[in-house]
Amino acid sequence: MRISGAIVIGGDYRALGIVRSLGRRGIPVWVLTNEHRVATASRYARFDGDWPKQPAQQIRYLLKLCDLHGLDGWALFPTDDEASAVLAHHHAVLSKRFLMTTPPWDVLRWSYDKRLMHRLASETGVAQPRTFMPKNRHEVVRLECGFPAILKPAFKPNLNRFTRAKAWRVENVQTLMSLYDQASELVDPGIIMIQQFIPGGGEDQVSYAALCADGKPLASMTVRRTRQYPMDFGRASSYVEAVAVPEIVEPSQRLLQQLNFTGLAEVEFKRDSTDGIYKLLDINTRVWGWHTLGWQTGIDFPYLMWRLVRGESLPEIRTRAGARWIRLLTDLPAAAGEILSGRLSIKEYARSLSEPMEFAIFAQDDLLPALLDLPYLALLACKRTGALLPFKGLLL
Repeated sequence: MRISGAIVIGGDYRALGIVRSLGRRGIPVWVLTNEHRVATASRYARFDGDWPKQPAQQIRYLLKLCDLHGLDGWALFPTDDEASAVLAHHHAVLSKRFLMTTPPWDVLRWSYDKRLMHRLASETGVAQPRTFMPKNRHEVVRLECGFPAILKPAFKPNLNRFTRAKAWRVENVQTLMSLYDQASELVDPGIIMIQQFIPGGGEDQVSYAALCADGKPLASMTVRRTRQYPMDFGRASSYVEAVAVPEIVEPSQRLLQQLNFTGLAEVEFKRDSTDGIYKLLDINTRVWGWHTLGWQTGIDFPYLMWRLVRGESLPEIRTRAGARWIRLLTDLPAAAGEILSGRLSIKEYARSLSEPMEFAIFAQDDLLPALLDLPYLALLACKRTGALLPFKGLLL
């Protein structure tokens, strides 16, 4: 009997979590990546390949792999928004050969395009920051948004200094116009959003995570995203705690039910200290950075997703609080900044490292990714800055 496996698209620690989740159960896992590579170092990754950069090439590549290696019935696990969008756009074609963990585009677009996400929140009555979507500079000039505010893209069509950043903070009209002009040179002005800045630190950042089937949560948990790096607008969480946050459960479920959503989702909120209300920041409809925290709380999200797409019935699972997740490479500088600012003591930081703890990279049964994580990131940074150009011939 042929054993079906999984193809993970992406090579960072999110992908590594999927590789370990399935690989430890004897499920074959292949990794496709063109940038981050730490997941390819896992003992549980049986194959790694280069993920093409162009969407049309990506679909042809997947179908060719399927033909050459008999991968019909394998599950596709994208780990970033761009790969998720490509699979969603071609859902009809791919679903004839693969098991899809990504919903079709008519569902995914409501989380991918943040303009639609905020429209969804308005239609379902979920609290959110005041958000403006000006079409051009003239509308920005007339805007009365209040300060501080932030600029951010509705989605990320390509990588540049604006789309790599979580957001750009603006303190006054002059800064707003200057940064808006800079952002307009990097992306289509129509996707630039201006949003109310919500004050507060990591203690106010929370998430609801779930595996859903037709809008119904089968496994769910809530967390506090206590630290992130950089701390102001972190690109990713660095220290996350499983805690009870009942205030965000019903609004999150309302959003997912409205979409009749099937798959993995993380719904991010931040508590506004001015009124005490948790307000929607983002919806991620693919694996998120800290999904492996579930291993410590009784929910193995990737494996449950694997079982769901294979048509297996699942009992409803709820998590237990008290566990922690850490990405040490980014949490150390994040914590150092908090200590230097006086918001965190060394004793408090040491106490936060108590067990039960799930590490983003380190695992006793899979040591190589932890050893190669820093060298891989250094190599990636050099590639992005062009520092390797003089040595390109040596590296090929």
